[in-house]
Amino acid sequence: MSASLTLVILMAVMYAAGVYVMLERSLTRVLIGFLLVGNATNLLIFIMSGRPGSSPIVTDTSAADMVDPIPQVLMLTAIVINFGITALLLALIYRSWWLAQLGDEGDTLTDEHAAESADEADATFRSSSDDDDAIAESLDELERGDGATSDEDTTNHAANPARSADAVGRAGASARKAPGPDRGNR
Repeated sequence: MSASLTLVILMAVMYAAGVYVMLERSLTRVLIGFLLVGNATNLLIFIMSGRPGSSPIVTDTSAADMVDPIPQVLMLTAIVINFGITALLLALIYRSWWLAQLGDEGDTLTDEHAAESADEADATFRSSSDDDDAIAESLDELERGDGATSDEDTTNHAANPARSADAVGRAGASARKAPGPDRGNR
């Protein structure tokens, strides 16, 4: 197969534009340049892959009629690597933007717990684990149907016990039908 002149010119233009844009100082331009170079590399592999043929998985074809699967695998690998580095560059761009928004403080934000002693930090940690235990207990009560679903239900329970029991039963049934993303399947 002779390579298409249009694809060769397009690949060369993409390489040239990508390298030119990557030489700028802006991370956004580096990202755009990297995307152009990655796509130009995919075109290069496509152009160099050889003649078209039938799929290597089909059983009724001879070995002479089959296409070489290695360039296809290389293109898929190049796409995955391009995607991973794009994600890394996007994270760097976001972090750079975030630090620029902080101004002179930069990464040296004050620690709100720096003045606490070790005993105060342990007490704070214990109180947060107590909160987790209380949440787990209230979810268990809700599943059993003997717990109130909110502060409003608690106040309504004292005023009208029959009405609040009905509301708790409906809330428990709907919670069992569609578990939330943080509860998972039990």
